Amino acid sequence: MAEVKKSWGELKVAVDDLRKQLSGLCAMIPSNITFRSLPNGRTRIYFLPNNMNGSEVPLFYADVSASDGISGSCRHLKLNPLLETSFSPITSASKLSREELLMWERKRQSPSWGITSYELHTNTGKLIFPAASNLYQCLDTGFSNSALFPTEVRMNLAGAKLNPQICPANSDLVAFINNQDIYVTHTVTGHTQRLTFAHKNSGSLVDDPLSAGIPSYVIQEEFCRYHGFWWQWSSNDNVYRIAYEEVDESEVKIYGFPSYLHNNGEVEEFRFPRAGTPNSKSTLKLVEFKVSGSLQIIDVKELEMVTPLSLLFPWMEYLVRVGWTPESDFIWVQLLDRKQQHLEVVLISVDYFVEVSSPATSPASFTTSPFSPSPKSPPSPSNHYITHNKPLVLTLCSQDSDLWINVNNLIHFFPKTDENEVKFICVSEDTGFRHLYSFTVPLVGVSNGIEEEPSSGQLPISSKIALTSGDWEVLGQQLWVDSEHDLVYFLGLRETPLEKHLYAVSLKHPGDVRRLTEMGYSYSVDFSEDCKLLVMSYSSITKLPVCEVMRVTHKDSSVDGIELTSVGFLMEPRMAEGEFYCPDLYSHQISAGLDLWAMVFKPHNFQPGRRYPTVLHIYGGPEVQVVSNTFKGMRQLRLHMLAAQGYCVVAIDSRGSRHRGLAFEGHLRCKMGTVELSDQVEVLQWLADTQGFIDMNRVAILGWSYGGYLSLMGIAHFPNIFKVAIAGAPVTNWSLYDTGYTERYMDLPEHNQLGYKKGSVLAYVNQFPDEENRLLIIHGLIDENVHFLHTSQLINALVKAGKPYQLQVYPNERHSLRHMDASKHYETVLLSFLQNNL
Repeated sequence: MAEVKKSWGELKVAVDDLRKQLSGLCAMIPSNITFRSLPNGRTRIYFLPNNMNGSEVPLFYADVSASDGISGSCRHLKLNPLLETSFSPITSASKLSREELLMWERKRQSPSWGITSYELHTNTGKLIFPAASNLYQCLDTGFSNSALFPTEVRMNLAGAKLNPQICPANSDLVAFINNQDIYVTHTVTGHTQRLTFAHKNSGSLVDDPLSAGIPSYVIQEEFCRYHGFWWQWSSNDNVYRIAYEEVDESEVKIYGFPSYLHNNGEVEEFRFPRAGTPNSKSTLKLVEFKVSGSLQIIDVKELEMVTPLSLLFPWMEYLVRVGWTPESDFIWVQLLDRKQQHLEVVLISVDYFVEVSSPATSPASFTTSPFSPSPKSPPSPSNHYITHNKPLVLTLCSQDSDLWINVNNLIHFFPKTDENEVKFICVSEDTGFRHLYSFTVPLVGVSNGIEEEPSSGQLPISSKIALTSGDWEVLGQQLWVDSEHDLVYFLGLRETPLEKHLYAVSLKHPGDVRRLTEMGYSYSVDFSEDCKLLVMSYSSITKLPVCEVMRVTHKDSSVDGIELTSVGFLMEPRMAEGEFYCPDLYSHQISAGLDLWAMVFKPHNFQPGRRYPTVLHIYGGPEVQVVSNTFKGMRQLRLHMLAAQGYCVVAIDSRGSRHRGLAFEGHLRCKMGTVELSDQVEVLQWLADTQGFIDMNRVAILGWSYGGYLSLMGIAHFPNIFKVAIAGAPVTNWSLYDTGYTERYMDLPEHNQLGYKKGSVLAYVNQFPDEENRLLIIHGLIDENVHFLHTSQLINALVKAGKPYQLQVYPNERHSLRHMDASKHYETVLLSFLQNNL
């Protein structure tokens, strides 16, 4: 690092220059990939690139012919813009709505006027996407290579139109959310109909606690479900149906934050369930309607379950996943209890929903046989039958954990081959690691009108077969099933937790698992529906990302018979090796006997034999893995920026981080903030002793969110190790954070009072250093995730204790700094604070 300190103006220039120099690290990695079969054997691959700025409208496609890759030739696939470059959804009246901003915040996306998602109807080529609070549509016939000019879906409806979904059975019908209710529009006639009437749109949160089709904050933020309604796949009675979640937040407390987003000084209000307080309540409902001969939406009916889920399953707290079975006669749901230690997959017949105004809503009008636990008893399977050949409500499988259940997206229902049973793939962490299992469950019941029940506490499972096993983890985002060859494809970490690889397992030969990707890289994958094409993005710590299209062929139906052939590249690196600096990976066995991984960025001006000021960039919490054999690009911009300014930057995955199994994660159970820092300090000290270039007299600890929390704990517990601490958007008191996250790891406050006390930064304020310029706190004033109250309480305690601190507030920012001016300002503040005080 230069001996002469830079002025604020010089640091501002340095930040701009570094951003320009490092812009090449931003690879155009495709996202939102969709496949569509076209005439004459072609397949069209649609995708969004992730490196466009917020005002652009990037939606691209590439065509693959049946002969591509067959001869062994590999080419750069032509990337075509799907939309006319002159198309822009921005109008003079356009204004990003609060609903859009909050949705992007939950999805960790930056505010954008362009396309951030799209819906494709693969049979017709109909595309629809939200932008600038409106919906736009176009039709890609596949016969022309000309770019399309989308048209706005016209409707006399104020407010943002969110989460559009095309009806699978009729691409002319599009459902969406407006003012927290579900609407449907016929895109040919423009007829738009409100389907649900949960929200009054009164403008008062107190008087308007209901919504339909929009998950609660906790479900979005902590369980990563952003949709709250689901079209029925098909219907044989000319009735269109949508299953949806109605959310009641009447018991969730309201908090207000001063908002300066539009310079009007208004107070933004949010419902936020803090640990130990009431959550929102979810009710599963159906809405159905018909389309008239004049293409008008008619005969709208609201239906509800004869007995709601909350009564059938009194222990249920969270409705975490929902979907339809392939034949559309059942809805499946995943239900989770409050402690997040019990989960059930439940099947619900469409016949169990009755019209709200119908007299049949009385449970007595159905011959049922309840089999469910009382609210105080341990959860056990619940099955409700009528005197038909099939159950109305049936628990298919359940999971229990002494730690917690990691909710995931890995569930797949097979089309029925036997009317009396259901087959599906699901996962379990019963062994301590997430693995795939195939289930076959009888649809219990008899046709002679005599009811049958399973014996108490037992599930009617005829078979549960482990498809994968071992001390490694199947990743929880997606799986793909090739029904023709009875193969299941998935991503996992069998060889090393540092690399995500593609694997295949045979349904006919469970346990027969084959890795299909090359060691030394980490992969992300998307398959076509028939599993004949895949898009594969891969990189390593030293190799920029590459995106390649592969064809899947088979010599036979075994995993060994799978062959992957390169068809072409969607994207290759734009920078040559040597034009960027890469971190090094290290492994160290700590005194607790566990191997931990670390990543070190050396200063760009590195000279052997010299010790450098060091920044420990920390996260340290659950659900995150920092160290992996993947290229560290623009998401790690600030780490590259610090290294370019002459700092050594260290990142470590301590106990509690993900992808190492439940036991490894479970070290944080009921004691967050007590084990992570000792691991971090032990590995940091080992790196300093063995590598010789870390100056342990000049170490800063820097983190955001959970990392900001640990930065504060670090300066309090290890003031002799960390000379300065920079804490961004820090949690300071777990009783102020939300239920879904906090209670999963810390239990409810009344059950773990000591853990909450020991895990609170406020308990250690007297241990903060008395020297000036050792603590910098950064926080967005309208942070609706980690509320500014966390920082306010800390500052109040620091003032009472007479402790020095520095505070940087960003009035227009939420949990992350989404705006470029705020990001650059923070980076200048960071470099200034470090050069002056480290």
